[in-house]
Amino acid sequence: MKISPPRSRRGTIKPGRKKRRLKYIALLPSFITLMNGACGFIAIVFASRSPALGFSLPFIRRAYMSSLSLAGFMIFMAMVADMLDGRVARLTRTTSSFGGQLDSLSDAISFGIAPAFLMFRLVDSQLELLKIGSQSFSVIAGRGILFSAILYAMCAVVRLARFNVENEEDESAHMSFSGLPSPAAAGVVVSIVVFHQQLLQRITDENSGILHALEIFTVFAFPVITLITGILMVSRIRYPHLFNQLLRGKKSLPTLLAIFASGILIIWNIQFAMVIGFCGFTLFGIIRWIFMGIFRKSFHRPKPSSDSAGQ
Repeated sequence: MKISPPRSRRGTIKPGRKKRRLKYIALLPSFITLMNGACGFIAIVFASRSPALGFSLPFIRRAYMSSLSLAGFMIFMAMVADMLDGRVARLTRTTSSFGGQLDSLSDAISFGIAPAFLMFRLVDSQLELLKIGSQSFSVIAGRGILFSAILYAMCAVVRLARFNVENEEDESAHMSFSGLPSPAAAGVVVSIVVFHQQLLQRITDENSGILHALEIFTVFAFPVITLITGILMVSRIRYPHLFNQLLRGKKSLPTLLAIFASGILIIWNIQFAMVIGFCGFTLFGIIRWIFMGIFRKSFHRPKPSSDSAGQ
């Protein structure tokens, strides 16, 4: 009598060909994460339209925004969704590797591709409007702008892939980031776009030379700022995790006053507050990295021996 080998409950699956299957999907955190990616895609749609095209919001009185401004605010909404999905997953105890991968894919759209395309559309439209230099100069400048946008998007993708590999599941261990976080990098780019579209022409007169000089500065400086921001994402400069360091535990009175002053600045002028906040956070990491490098070199500098000191 021939005895067949025992079979498993799931059927005959050969060793080595067993596949890992997704058992469940956390509905609410995954929905919030998908809203993050959807906001990034809508931002790309708005940015692809003419910058001169404006939209009036019927549910807000006297609200009139350009297509680039609406694209920028959609990216800010994606940031809100990116902050909420992880918190909701931990509150509902539904964290999973699937959610982490889905979050990184959505971040690549909202904080990688969308800000790069938004910068390209703004600078390219300003270059055509100002008509600086000859036609050959415009072609070379356009290629430089495109190169800056592509490099920023690729740096964001590399940053997110590296974060997935080096990420630890314990949220309490996330007190700092290696490299500029992709939402902060996108905030630098998007805040400058919103500031340019909503406040620049209000501050200066349209026929003044100051406005023309600032427009030219935007054309030349904005791609460079975007390029530097992309490089900072893949760098090893440490940036603090603001949520874990400021909003957890007991804080001192100066910290409380700083948070209160930030809230007042946001209420007073949210466009100006976003530029100050994101650009200041980016510069803070660079300045701290420089000072820590100087102090580290001075601390590890070898002391002179007694013989050399006597000589």
